[in-house]
Amino acid sequence: MTLKRQLLLVSLLGLLLPWSGCEFIRETESALRAGQQQMLAGTARALANSMARYAEEYPDRTQDGLAGDQMFLHTLNKRPQIDGYVDDWMLSPDALRTIRGTDGLVRIAAASYDRMVYIYVDVSDRNVVYATAQTMILNDGPRYADRVTLVSSSPPYLNEQFIFAAEAPGAIVSYKQDNSGFAPDPEPAITAYWQDVPGGYRVEARIPAALLGTNIGVVINNTSEATERAARISSFTGRIPAPIVRPSEELWAVADSLVQPGMRMLVTDPSGWRLAIAGELPTETIDKTFGIGWSTRIYDLLVEDGNAAASAEPDPTGREQQAYVSAALDGREMASWFRGEEDGRAIVAVAAPIVNNNGVLGALILQQGTDAILSLTNKGLARLINLTIVATLLVAIALIGYASWLSRRIRHLSVAAEEALANETLHAALPSALAEDEIGDLSRSFSHVLQQLGDYNAYLRTLASKLSHELRTPLAIVTSSLENLEHEALSESSAAYTTRAHQGAERLRRILSAMSEASRVEGIMQHADPEAFDLVKVLRSTVAAYRDVYTARKFEFDCLLDSAPAEGSPELLIQMLDKLVDNAVDFSEQGDTIKISLAGDDNNLLLTVTNPGPSLPEKMRAQLFDSMISMRGGKNSRHLGLGLYVAKLIADGHGGSIAADNVDGGVAFQVRLPRQDAR
Repeated sequence: MTLKRQLLLVSLLGLLLPWSGCEFIRETESALRAGQQQMLAGTARALANSMARYAEEYPDRTQDGLAGDQMFLHTLNKRPQIDGYVDDWMLSPDALRTIRGTDGLVRIAAASYDRMVYIYVDVSDRNVVYATAQTMILNDGPRYADRVTLVSSSPPYLNEQFIFAAEAPGAIVSYKQDNSGFAPDPEPAITAYWQDVPGGYRVEARIPAALLGTNIGVVINNTSEATERAARISSFTGRIPAPIVRPSEELWAVADSLVQPGMRMLVTDPSGWRLAIAGELPTETIDKTFGIGWSTRIYDLLVEDGNAAASAEPDPTGREQQAYVSAALDGREMASWFRGEEDGRAIVAVAAPIVNNNGVLGALILQQGTDAILSLTNKGLARLINLTIVATLLVAIALIGYASWLSRRIRHLSVAAEEALANETLHAALPSALAEDEIGDLSRSFSHVLQQLGDYNAYLRTLASKLSHELRTPLAIVTSSLENLEHEALSESSAAYTTRAHQGAERLRRILSAMSEASRVEGIMQHADPEAFDLVKVLRSTVAAYRDVYTARKFEFDCLLDSAPAEGSPELLIQMLDKLVDNAVDFSEQGDTIKISLAGDDNNLLLTVTNPGPSLPEKMRAQLFDSMISMRGGKNSRHLGLGLYVAKLIADGHGGSIAADNVDGGVAFQVRLPRQDAR
């Protein structure tokens, strides 16, 4: 793994800073919310005790089993227009109760305003049958027509019906029928309107509250034809009379006087029906400007999830059935936590039971917005998130930049060391040598090692010439002594020993000559005057000579050039080629073909000598052209590894280079020389 990646991973430790900040915010959030819940619970208990004094305002509707079928009487803020539309009631669509009729759904709503009760019925009917003038004046009223009947009762005595039928859309006359058995009579105190809509009709009516009993129900009569036979098969859909759920004006007034600013209080009966509501929650939402909004969204992902904020709103149907409210109706105090995903609002709610000696009278629900919760309203916490994230990014960028600078210095040092080894400039200064840090120490250490390596290589290069010079005098003495012995009278055995000693001295002389050849070539390269010549002609004549000398090998010369102008010493280049061919002959078998080729481009000439034989070991490629290095063994152990070294000296002296590589079935030596016309 690179140093840059390592430091990048280390920089990730900087994420501990925002993580710790987020953990602090989370704990602060939980602590503040728990404190607010405790405060709100204490306030709710105190208010519930105050509300328990009005026990008569909490009717118990659970005993008759009709708690879920009751009609909730919504409170309107203004007088609506009786036109068959419910838009001006300003109610949520969920506030309408839904029942299933014969042709579809029937939606019903009831509301009160200024001592008037308003009824709205939306009926799905594929075939609306209107009352005719004849049926409207029958003794039993508009019997053979579609109609809406409002049943009103005050058990055990009062039981009345208000019938709404129409001869045509528009304002209609309503009929009242009681238990006397007489025909229904028009009721002028009631205002009603029949509105046709696609797939059905709507009826809106305004009824004085004094005309209604304590219980009401709605019956929908769906008639297929305006005939007596059709009336007998009419289907009836509706609700039996059940107690009306009316908000308590007294509890409403008491709640208004007790609720504190920024809170909302709801009071329910034992069935959860809402009897009073007072106060409002703040409607301000979290600031979504840049720098606050995005960090708040991140914060929202960190804090504890709550129920949807919409669940804290008063139930449109008028009956509160949330889990924490149900717990309060069972006599257990319970809190809940709500959060809005869109507006960022959060609400803490507590439901406390309202109890007296007779048991649970109802529930008091107290809700408060998050203005008192610091973690959502205090911009300082959002600023903390911004600062920690920015600090983490800055630290990461700084570490990455430092890692890039550090790795670049190390890479430059590595590249410079490799170039020094490749170009044999071992005494050159390396980058960062003057730096006072650890990389500077490393650079100076590398420079010292390379300098010692250069001195050692220089010693090895001159070792052959030094040995040759030092051994020539003793060898001359031995040779002259042997020559003198040959003139003396020797026995047959002594003469044989003298002959073998003379042959060994001759071999030693040839070895010393080979050892001094490199020094001689270097001297020639320094003092020889370059001359221009055609390398193609030189190679053709030289290859022809090889065919005569090495008769056990086959030589092929492949030249793609008509001429190859070069500059230098043709004798030295032939000597270089001799070394390469001698090497090829030594590593090939009799009958093998040695290929010599010449190619070129606009700038260089490429001379290649290819021979079949064993491949080059990978570890030898970098040392193959060094002095005193040889791959030969056995009968070729007399070679000192100077031939390829001399070839490299000649190639370098002509401004070129030499390299060796394994090819299919052998080894190829390539010499690259500059063209004379390319200089």
